[in-house]
Amino acid sequence: MQFSGKEDIEAPIGNVFASVSEFESFERSAIRRGIEVRRVGSVNPIAPGLAWDTTFSLRGKPRDMHITLAEFVEPSLMRFDSRSKGINGDCVIELLALSPRRTRLSIDIKLSANTLAARLFLQSLKLARNSLNKKFKLRLADMAKEIERRQSRLA
Repeated sequence: MQFSGKEDIEAPIGNVFASVSEFESFERSAIRRGIEVRRVGSVNPIAPGLAWDTTFSLRGKPRDMHITLAEFVEPSLMRFDSRSKGINGDCVIELLALSPRRTRLSIDIKLSANTLAARLFLQSLKLARNSLNKKFKLRLADMAKEIERRQSRLA
């Protein structure tokens, strides 16, 4: 199963990268949504190997997921690997400078199953693919607007 989206942002690539690599804000956002987040490893410098252990409820059951920053190339690329019981994920965040003041943000998420139960779960997600894609793209657009808002405050 794969989700992908692109957004053009009116901000320099360095500012966009700084926003998407501000992990503390994403941790706080996850906590507000009821996800338990515990960082594994040091905060500085941000480098491959930084990881998070998360616990959340999905379909009424508690789920654990381990997320690792696998690749970090400033200012253009971040790749995260995630592992949970039965499901593996790969998330790639790429930035491309379209001009000195405009950046394209691309996010690609791939999920794969290791067990029969996980395959059935991913199959149920495929049945809801249209609504999930719509939600994913709306969240991505909201994130782009927030980065532009921050940029306009700085200018």
